[in-house]
Amino acid sequence: MYKFSYEETLNESGSRQRENERLAIEQSIALLKTAEKAGPHSREAVDAIFFLNRLWSFFLDDLAKPENGLPDEVRAGLISIGIWMLKEADAISKGNSRNFAGLIDVSNVIAEGL
Repeated sequence: MYKFSYEETLNESGSRQRENERLAIEQSIALLKTAEKAGPHSREAVDAIFFLNRLWSFFLDDLAKPENGLPDEVRAGLISIGIWMLKEADAISKGNSRNFAGLIDVSNVIAEGL
């Protein structure tokens, strides 16, 4: 049986978490691309916006926790991005925007950073 240090276990767990976050963002991107083609009033758009809202609500909740290990400046930047994502998604769902491309572009940048 192998013994792993606590730090090694935490690093592995963090890597797995980042991979899961990246996969969730990639799922969101796929949904947004489908919605972009179908249009802002389509069922695909509703599904994509719903998924994006749940995903970024989860991220924002995690980023707001004091035990989140990211530096404050990075957390603040991600919180700002998350708020923008939610506002833009809301604008699309209300028919005030068709900016799927912006959501997709920002999501791609975040996924690549993970």
